[in-house]
Amino acid sequence: MSDVAMIASKKYAPETLGRVLVLGLGKSGHDAVDYLMPLLGGRVSELAIFGGAHSADADAFAQTARAAGAHVAFGDNAVAQLAEAAGGHFELTIASPGISEFSELYQAAARVSNEVISEVEFAWRESAASSRWVAVTGTNGKTTVTALTAHLLKSAGLRAAAVGNIGDTCISAVGANAADVYVAEVSSYQLASTKRFAPNVAVMLNITPDHLHWHHTLENYRDAKFKLLDNLASVPGAVAVMDASNDVVRAKVRQLRQVEGGCGFAIVPMGTAEGLSGDMRARCGAENAAFIAADSTLEVALRGTEHALVNEADLLIKGSHNAGNALAAASAALACGVDAAEVAKALVTFAPLEHRIEPCGTVRGAACYNDSKATNVDATLKALAAFPHTRPVVLLGGDDKGTDLEDLVAAAHRHTRVCVCFGDAADRFMAAFEGAAASAPADFKLLRANHLEDALDVALDQAASGDVVLLSPACASFDEFHSFEERGEVFKQLVSARAAALGA
Repeated sequence: MSDVAMIASKKYAPETLGRVLVLGLGKSGHDAVDYLMPLLGGRVSELAIFGGAHSADADAFAQTARAAGAHVAFGDNAVAQLAEAAGGHFELTIASPGISEFSELYQAAARVSNEVISEVEFAWRESAASSRWVAVTGTNGKTTVTALTAHLLKSAGLRAAAVGNIGDTCISAVGANAADVYVAEVSSYQLASTKRFAPNVAVMLNITPDHLHWHHTLENYRDAKFKLLDNLASVPGAVAVMDASNDVVRAKVRQLRQVEGGCGFAIVPMGTAEGLSGDMRARCGAENAAFIAADSTLEVALRGTEHALVNEADLLIKGSHNAGNALAAASAALACGVDAAEVAKALVTFAPLEHRIEPCGTVRGAACYNDSKATNVDATLKALAAFPHTRPVVLLGGDDKGTDLEDLVAAAHRHTRVCVCFGDAADRFMAAFEGAAASAPADFKLLRANHLEDALDVALDQAASGDVVLLSPACASFDEFHSFEERGEVFKQLVSARAAALGA
């Protein structure tokens, strides 16, 4: 686009977008179309939409789009049809995150487009040149860190908004001029199709195996995550907050620190190989560091100043993983220039999010927690360790991702008293536990249920007053529900119904 006139008030937006294809009509696709439709006949010369599979909603949306002058097609040969209708080629394709870069559909779009980018990339390009972006990625903890960072910024008086996979899509927020600082939760799906995306602060949390059906290999998944860092050096004063307690991320920190002449941005490593209590300055001479001190105080050393913030015990979000999430968010807020006293004050007022170790009532004295967001093993491992003073009754299962269960079984033996396996994954989970039965504690129980409701009833039968009943499935929800949010809502409704029937 070097020979195309650019809009000076935006990050990287040409005066003329030309022919644009939107690939997919999920939430981000819908919102991208909503943003582009008013530009049709101006910055956008042709707008084409791949609608995916027919449905009542998609067909109604298509009818509206066609009436406004857009081309819409469904089915296997849709991209070719749309290209032909739009003049044979597209200057830009915006791909929905559900469409893998390795899919034939994505490749078909790439063959007829100058470039294929994600909705996140498009939103960043269209955002105000003066706006700032904090982008958060990683396997687990993204939503909490994103929400907490936005909370810290807003509490300090900044016009900030949590966007991306949490709240509004990036493009709808940009279109509404919703913020001066966009705090974006960005997935590997979205990052895989970024080209110029350059946040002011990048938060790189843990990377563990997930979404391999989409990326095909762990290496592809890792590399998609690391694209978040590709353009940081182009942003003056940019900061990368990186979880150095995670092996994969720590290796990247090491690689960046070895770049001759420097990597071009500041790195704040969180913890060391020994965990979040490690100070990377002492370990290997890093300039900055974030860690949890021996007295459980969250500390961030940034640009020569050390900030002692709050004690882990004072956080409303519980568990060592949430202390790490708070450390990441605090580091990001400090990198944005928020005063340390303001950060400390706001950290202790942030409440747990829905579906993330969320207290949801008691039944006969047993406290119930909804951790439906735990759709992979690593997330469940963190939840199991969040209750050090009791051994929860945990519900495991759902739509099986096929990941290795050895670590989950070992952690369940250490931390739980009863495991109830349910859903489509129940058979494989049961087999994994039965295969390791010799290492189980003598009082450990393994039980089976068909569905979530059955699993809760089985769990409550095993729970006494003072116990914890924890839904932390380590699986997707699609065997029984449309989303982890729906699964969590149903679980909370079931808990309320049981409390009403059996007593709180």
